[in-house]
Amino acid sequence: MPIDPHVAIGAELPTQEFSWTSSDVQHYHLALGAGSRPLDENELRYLTDQTPQVLPTFATVASNFHATEAPRVSFPGIEIDLAKVVHGTQEVTVHKPIPSAGKARTTTRIAEVWDKGKAAVIVQESTTTDLDGTPLWTGRSSIFARGEGGFGGERGPSQSVELPDRPADAVVDTPVLPQQALMYRMCGDRNPLHSDPKFAAAAGFPAPILHGLCTYGMVCKAAVDAVLDADASAVQGFRARFAGVVFPGETLHTRIWKDDGRLLISATVLERDNAPALEDVILSLA
Repeated sequence: MPIDPHVAIGAELPTQEFSWTSSDVQHYHLALGAGSRPLDENELRYLTDQTPQVLPTFATVASNFHATEAPRVSFPGIEIDLAKVVHGTQEVTVHKPIPSAGKARTTTRIAEVWDKGKAAVIVQESTTTDLDGTPLWTGRSSIFARGEGGFGGERGPSQSVELPDRPADAVVDTPVLPQQALMYRMCGDRNPLHSDPKFAAAAGFPAPILHGLCTYGMVCKAAVDAVLDADASAVQGFRARFAGVVFPGETLHTRIWKDDGRLLISATVLERDNAPALEDVILSLA
């Protein structure tokens, strides 16, 4: 069905109650490539039994970590073929360090629907609390649905982050393992775009692509390790725009600038002449 912004905007999605364990946190970090330096004490903080530190980006998978079915893009006023959808933006703000195990409740609403002409952008906002109502994190994300525009809605804002005109304070090259997408999908994102070559071809890609949220988590970890002494609790928020695809087997080239209480970041694909992967990336410090 066509998108109906009058129905969609403001619609609340079903509340999710969920739990996670320290093993889930370890699994998530391994899926981002943690453990590649197994003798490094800082690296092992992500993988400690019982009390691993938790990257704020874990918030993006916590509620659906144990999902085994492909996601559906089916909301009030919105019904979209999964093959047409890619991640647009993602933002997470933590109100305190995420515990290594816990129970929580997430409420989500459709905040905005933008008509980009040949595509539509659907923006969701979510709030997560523990079961006593104490805030844990908030999130804001958007998806980009190709071929779903033209319904007569507003085009929406366009903004970008200007990077400093000087050499980066840190540069990190992170290999994307050939099996990275297959590992990351075990964190609950079973979209076949990341595992099924035929599905990926039908969606217009030469091979399955890495999850945008895997790139998102890998870049956050690279910045935390390189600039923040591998201390995940130093991060208050992390946001990015997904600017291009990443394929398993490539290398993420991450440049990081210190900028008055935050880090500005650019992530590109080394093997494709630094084609953009993430742009408008800001890591806010706690």
